Amino acid sequence: MKTRVLFFLIFLFFLTSCAELAKVLQTATNVPLTETEVVSGLREALSTGAVNAAGLLSKTDGYYGDELVKIFLPDEARVIVENISRIPGGDKLVEDIILRINRAAEDAAREVAPVFVNSIKQMTIRDAFGILNGADNAATNYLRGTTFDELYALYKPKIQASTEKKIVGNISTKESWNSLTSKWNSIANSVAGKLAGLNPVNTDLDDFLTGKALSGMFLKVETEELKIRKEVNARVTPLLQKVFGSLDSKTATY
Repeated sequence: MKTRVLFFLIFLFFLTSCAELAKVLQTATNVPLTETEVVSGLREALSTGAVNAAGLLSKTDGYYGDELVKIFLPDEARVIVENISRIPGGDKLVEDIILRINRAAEDAAREVAPVFVNSIKQMTIRDAFGILNGADNAATNYLRGTTFDELYALYKPKIQASTEKKIVGNISTKESWNSLTSKWNSIANSVAGKLAGLNPVNTDLDDFLTGKALSGMFLKVETEELKIRKEVNARVTPLLQKVFGSLDSKTATY
């Protein structure tokens, strides 16, 4: 009888200990994130994503070989493309223009990482919590808002140098573009053109191409951000695992 009572007491003690241990473990895994951890974690995530994105696009064919970000001439250039394509070697010439534009963007991408890193260093506590609890592209939007102008100034001269390079007939891509749009606009702005509902073209070629290059860069940054938010394997440090693991638990709760 005494043996049974003793066994029963030990069993109760064991259950109680397990319950207490479970509480301790649960508490340990739900320790609130500190402000320092959130800011450091977001800076680390942004740096990882931004540097990875820049690294991908700065490689040979980073832009040119990726259909998602490959830079093409504006739709208004279709007339140029179609006419050049009619001459021997014309198709190759057009593709060479597109290749050089994309190579210029790849070259610019090599200088992007320091711009991103400098912006990340300026992140405030408010910025960090806004990104952590924001949309899946909140970090990308932060970088776009804080670096776009500087990146534009970085990319545009390289794109411009590419479009100003002389091609067939000692005429550059930009000169061909300006000639085409000038002739088109003279027709569109005429009485007959207005009656026909024609619209003038005021697209700045270098501005258009630079914008496309930056759109491709931020698309890659957004892809890297989404990986860190959604894929555990992409969280390559304990801090990233803790900060973004907190979002996993919130998602599971709802």
